[in-house]
Amino acid sequence: MLEAVGTAVCPMNHSLSHRAVLSFTGADRTSFLQGLITNDAHALTPATSVWSALLTPQGRWLSEFFLYDASDRILMDCADDHADMLVKRLSRFRLRADVQIEKTDLHVVTGAENRPFPVDAITHAPDPRYDGAGWRAIVTGTGQGGETPVEFLERRLTMGLPDVMDFESEQTLALEADMDLLNGVSWKKGCYMGQELTARTHYRGLVKRRLLPVVLSDGTFSDEGGTIIAGEREVGDIRSRSGNRALAMLRRDAWSSPELTCNGQPLSVVWPAWFSPEMR
Repeated sequence: MLEAVGTAVCPMNHSLSHRAVLSFTGADRTSFLQGLITNDAHALTPATSVWSALLTPQGRWLSEFFLYDASDRILMDCADDHADMLVKRLSRFRLRADVQIEKTDLHVVTGAENRPFPVDAITHAPDPRYDGAGWRAIVTGTGQGGETPVEFLERRLTMGLPDVMDFESEQTLALEADMDLLNGVSWKKGCYMGQELTARTHYRGLVKRRLLPVVLSDGTFSDEGGTIIAGEREVGDIRSRSGNRALAMLRRDAWSSPELTCNGQPLSVVWPAWFSPEMR
C-alpha cells in the first residue's frame, strides 16, 4: 500500500511509533537479564520471544517488553518513552557483567497470523502471550506488510491484550495487568527484582483487580476515557480505547455486575479466550 507525500510517493510506515528497540550484547547478556525481569530469559530461542517486565523492588511495574534472540545479541521491544530510562536503570546493575546496552534505530511491526512477515524483518516470532495473538517483528525500515498502528490497537483490544498505556508506573502489579495469565511471569526461575510481592500475590490469591476488555452497548468511549460505576460505586477506570471497545482496570467484585456504566452508558466485560472460566 502506498500513500502520497507531496509530489513523491513512499511506502506507508507500518511500524509502531510508540515502541523502540534496545540491544543487549556481551557474554553475560542473558544471565544479566535473568536476574532482573519477571520471565525466564533462558527460554529465549531464535524462533520465539519472551514477554516480561521490570518491577520496582516493591513489586510495582516500571516497564514491559518483548525479548528476541537475534544471534549475537538480545533485542528488547519496549515503549519508546521508556527506552532511555531502561538503558539508565539497567546499566546500574551491570557491575562487572559483560553486557552492553544501547538504543537502536530499529522498529517494531505487528501482524495477525494470516499476514506475511515484512521483508525487512531481522527477527520475528509469535506474540508469546497466547496462541492466536499474531506475531511481532523487528525491522530495519517501514515494515511494509505489517498491520497499521490503528489495526493493531483494534485487534489487541478485541483480544484483551495490554500495552504500555494500560499500566501505571510504580503502581500496577504484574498480576493486575494479567501478566500471569499471558505468559509474562515465570514461577520456576530464581529471584528477580520484585519477585517476593509477585509470588506472594500469586500464591495467596490477593489480586483484587485486573485489566479486562470491556465494550459499550451504545456510543463510543471519550478521548478522556472515564470512570466505571456500579450502582453508586467507582469500581474501575478506562485505559486504552477505540470506538466502543477498551481495556479497563476493574475491581474483581464488580466483574459480574449487571449495572456497570461509563459516562452514563451501559458497559459489560467481554471475557477473552485466555481468561479461565474458573477465575471469573
